[in-house]
Amino acid sequence: MTEPADGDAHGAQAPTEASEVLFYEQGASWAWLLSGPIAGIGMAVLQRTGGYGHDLWIPLIFLVLVSGFIAIQVKAARIHTSVELTRTTLREGTEIISIDEIVRIYPEASGSEVPKWQSARALGELTGVPRGRTGIGLKLTGDRTAQAWSRRHRTLRAALQQLVEERTP
Repeated sequence: MTEPADGDAHGAQAPTEASEVLFYEQGASWAWLLSGPIAGIGMAVLQRTGGYGHDLWIPLIFLVLVSGFIAIQVKAARIHTSVELTRTTLREGTEIISIDEIVRIYPEASGSEVPKWQSARALGELTGVPRGRTGIGLKLTGDRTAQAWSRRHRTLRAALQQLVEERTP
């Protein structure tokens, strides 16, 4: 049996420099699912101290409902509010743009005056910059303006700035 030349024994391709992740931010943490068991335990304690006995159905229902709803929210947040930057692309939620489309990074907003780029469309499929994230102004090809966003916006800004400067002649 021969092995593929450009991959491992299973045919998977080795990561290239272009696909190297320079910045990653997950949308939400699965640790929030612990709220379900905590809610169930809380209901069991309330039942016990309230004199209602040891009926486990109510705590079990709370555990399942809270865990289920939070799982849906965490999954959605991990899809729609995650950020990934490679040498060739920036992914904000489900929208992917090429780094070649970014002409320049606008300076960080300071002072009381709101920069024009802050009214630009936020990248991704959400209607604006997600809560808890800070926008980063981008001038794109075709005289377009958009906002990238991240919780750790200064780290993303520095990485984007470096990539754009590398591509500028």
